[in-house]
Amino acid sequence: MTRISAALALSLTTLATGFLMAACTTTNTTDGTASNTTASPAANTTTSSGTGLKIGSLLPTTGDLASIGQQMAPAVPLLVETVNACGGVNGQPVTLIEVDDQTDPKVGAAGMTKLATVDKVAGVVGSFASSVSTAAVSIAAQNKVMLISPGSTSPVFTEKAQKGDFQGFWARTVPPDSYQGPALAELAIKKGYKRVSTVVINNDYGVGFEKAFVQAFEKLGGTVVNKNNPVRYDPKATTFETEATAAFAGKPDAVLGVFYVETGSLLLKSAYQQGLTQGVQVMLTDGMKSDEFPAQVGKTSDGKYIVSGVIGTVPGSDGKALEAFKKLWQSKKGGSPGEFAPQSWDAAALLVLAAQAAKDNTGVGVANKIKEVSNAPGVEVSDVCEGLKLLKEGQDINYQGASGNVDVDANGDVIGVYDVWTVQDDGKLTVIDKVTPKQ
Repeated sequence: MTRISAALALSLTTLATGFLMAACTTTNTTDGTASNTTASPAANTTTSSGTGLKIGSLLPTTGDLASIGQQMAPAVPLLVETVNACGGVNGQPVTLIEVDDQTDPKVGAAGMTKLATVDKVAGVVGSFASSVSTAAVSIAAQNKVMLISPGSTSPVFTEKAQKGDFQGFWARTVPPDSYQGPALAELAIKKGYKRVSTVVINNDYGVGFEKAFVQAFEKLGGTVVNKNNPVRYDPKATTFETEATAAFAGKPDAVLGVFYVETGSLLLKSAYQQGLTQGVQVMLTDGMKSDEFPAQVGKTSDGKYIVSGVIGTVPGSDGKALEAFKKLWQSKKGGSPGEFAPQSWDAAALLVLAAQAAKDNTGVGVANKIKEVSNAPGVEVSDVCEGLKLLKEGQDINYQGASGNVDVDANGDVIGVYDVWTVQDDGKLTVIDKVTPKQ
């Protein structure tokens, strides 16, 4: 892969003054090749030219959510490769610019600014962390760039969309925590946990989930032990003794942790080392559904994983395109797609389908057609190339995705299905049930 020259880096620094970020950017050029450039404090521009559709991705391949981000990010270039192999969009290949947001709102804002103002993309798949999407979406809307998140679940986005804050330039292919919170509350009651404490990361994701869970759990007759003194930790924290002690105080039947992998693992390890977890069920959410986290928390003296037996929920996938997506992933990458890869595929699919429906490669054109290509009426299609073909012929479509039906509503939300997962004694994560949120 070619590397950017010092002279070009300097010229780009001049071009992108003020877009300070430390991220890795990969650009897929219109001829199907890729150039990999390591971003210094200045952002790097795409090497392609022309008027074809440009999209970006803003996902965490480093930082607190790297273990999940690295599983989902490859779905976007795979979608672009697939689309370009069947003729592209509006008669031209699609260009993709990938940015690592480092699970950091400041880096995400800089990355979104670069994608919108330097790369001039029409749409972006991102971000995963709700806090990063919060930082990015106002920039996207201001620059008329369609932002579709495959993982930001905070209910705050629904509330802001209802107020018109995003001007239609926001959607997501994952259901909001206004559904997941009640689903987990129902699971807790079903398991017999009547007294639950909460401990959450202090950002839109953690606090939004906490609010949704507390309301639903109390409605079902449960008691939130620390409702009046919620435990919320700083996303930048590195020690968690105090938070762990507070979360497990009051003799709860279970403790709900709304974490990201790196910090959540440290908190759970601290709770174990203080002897707080004995006899208390730990419940987790999608932010911790990573194969790496059991090892990060560690093992007991007898070799058993500390988090063996924890249970949690995560947005699942049950779409009509799922099997075909799995086969494609296997043929191109080997193995099975990871968490949120189907949602990432669907987010990118909606961007390209909307651009083709609009016959327009601008963010305005894409935003105007997102709901149209994802909802009835229209021919139901689960193959993105088939969808593009029908759109080119002037037909309406209703895209049925890999993650689900992705029927995007007026607030940019979708309704999905949730997997119930647990950690086995060998440290492996396994899905043990599914739950569909009540509508």
